[in-house]
Amino acid sequence: MKIDKSTIEKIAHLSRLYFDENGEEKMLKSMNEIIEWVDKLSEVDTDGVEPLTHMTMEQDIMREDVPHNALTREEGMKNAPDHDDEYFKVPKVLD
Repeated sequence: MKIDKSTIEKIAHLSRLYFDENGEEKMLKSMNEIIEWVDKLSEVDTDGVEPLTHMTMEQDIMREDVPHNALTREEGMKNAPDHDDEYFKVPKVLD
């Protein structure tokens, strides 16, 4: 696959990017180098290689997910600037 000037102009338009002539040439060269690099990956023999879901074999050690009350209602309301017995009060934002 080769990227030409019209493709660069279309991608730039869709991306809302604006290049002068020099910048357009640099982008064209850079994108073609990227495409060439990605094409080289097709040369790699991947027969018998299983797809990865993670890059390492390390696993996270997860704690047991046990529900518990970390704060009582009173502790939660203690630092609230405005509240009634059960709820936080906030300024009205909608009419």
